[in-house]
Amino acid sequence: MMRRIVLEPGQRLTEADLARSGGVDPETLSVAARIVDDVRQRGDVALREYTLNFDKAAIDDLLVTPEEIEAAVSQVEPDFLDALSTAAGAIEDFHRRQVPQSWFTTQEGGIFLGQKVTPLRRVGIYVPGGRAKYPSSVLMTAIPALVAGVDEIAMVVPPAADGSVNPYTLAAAAEAGVDEIYKVGGAQAVAALAYGTDSISRVDKVVGPGNAYVTAAKKLVMGDVGIDMLAGPSEVLVLADGSAVPAFVAIDLMAQAEHDPRAATYLVTTDASLPDLVNEALDLLIAESPRGEITARSLADNGLVVVCPDMVAALDTVDLIAPEHLEVQMSEPFDLLGSIRNAGAIFLGQWTPESVGDYVAGPNHVLPTGGTARFSSPLSVDDFVKKSSVLSYSFEALQLDGETVLELAGKEGLWAHARAVSLRLDAVESFVEDLDEAELVEFGDFEVLDSMTDDGFEDEDGGS
Repeated sequence: MMRRIVLEPGQRLTEADLARSGGVDPETLSVAARIVDDVRQRGDVALREYTLNFDKAAIDDLLVTPEEIEAAVSQVEPDFLDALSTAAGAIEDFHRRQVPQSWFTTQEGGIFLGQKVTPLRRVGIYVPGGRAKYPSSVLMTAIPALVAGVDEIAMVVPPAADGSVNPYTLAAAAEAGVDEIYKVGGAQAVAALAYGTDSISRVDKVVGPGNAYVTAAKKLVMGDVGIDMLAGPSEVLVLADGSAVPAFVAIDLMAQAEHDPRAATYLVTTDASLPDLVNEALDLLIAESPRGEITARSLADNGLVVVCPDMVAALDTVDLIAPEHLEVQMSEPFDLLGSIRNAGAIFLGQWTPESVGDYVAGPNHVLPTGGTARFSSPLSVDDFVKKSSVLSYSFEALQLDGETVLELAGKEGLWAHARAVSLRLDAVESFVEDLDEAELVEFGDFEVLDSMTDDGFEDEDGGS
């Protein structure tokens, strides 16, 4: 069912073996570019036309009303609301541990340095529709923004043909504290968030997973607004030895394969007998699945089994693939944690299916895909804040560092950079050259310190 590669001793898997396409294909990018440009030019008119063409929904008012949200919450089962509340609490608790702090310190001579952390003012979250509804993605994108202190959270989601939004998705938005919800999806929704229309105010950053056109649109608007990542199809890698339960491995591969025919699934094992046992389990479980057709196609088209001669080759294979989700179903999973370099999320042990990470454990399920876990991280509070450096020098400090600035600026041929320092030093020294004790001197509209004092600054380092 899944393609199989057996590595010989000393052999290593290569990128060519993976046959990953990677990135956004030019045709999809071209279509998305036309949509983005059209929305920039025609705003809401274009949004309504694309929503009618792609979603078969005729929308007059793009904004979801409070009455619609209230009605949605009343429709869903109490057990679902309880589950939302439990999941939201775990997600909030995990992300509160990520909140970065501003910090400041002083150095000898009157140098004040630091970093100021500021939440973004307004962000847009994209929630997919299409083959499945994802209220969990609402929680995963909105709650970190809320924890970070973002002022306004605007959500976009494709509507159903009757113009409604899935009630479970709306209930999740209410639970997460989303401020605005708009009935629009696809590349057109990303463009509206990035550039604004009469109905939708522009945002500072767009986050959340979507289809290929959504990803292409995020790539196109990147730089005009921030984005979280260019997410591709879902993927999972199960690293397993002879202690793994074949049915557990099989169902966890299926849990990603059922998302999309393009989802990628990997089994990396040091046990040559395990793949056949997993295939037997897959046959039985796929027969039970209501999404069996999608699952089987995904496994056949994008599934790969790699049988490794030893653990060194297995770990090398994991790091090459750099999977979105890595499950370690080994006899001693914690022993391997320090040896894993590249993975979006790491699930240790046979009782930790990827499903708990998708819903209730707390870590974010918006993860880097397509090998980008080599350099990218999961969505986090860091995605919803920005950092500003803070600097303040006394006159004494400028004297101490001035020669270094003059030397470096001179070699770079930047005259004004050097003169910005020497002009200050020359001007102040002309005022204080006759003073014989530490004294504060008025210079223009600023107060500066002469070379004999660092008054006004703490001697010891500090922070907040």
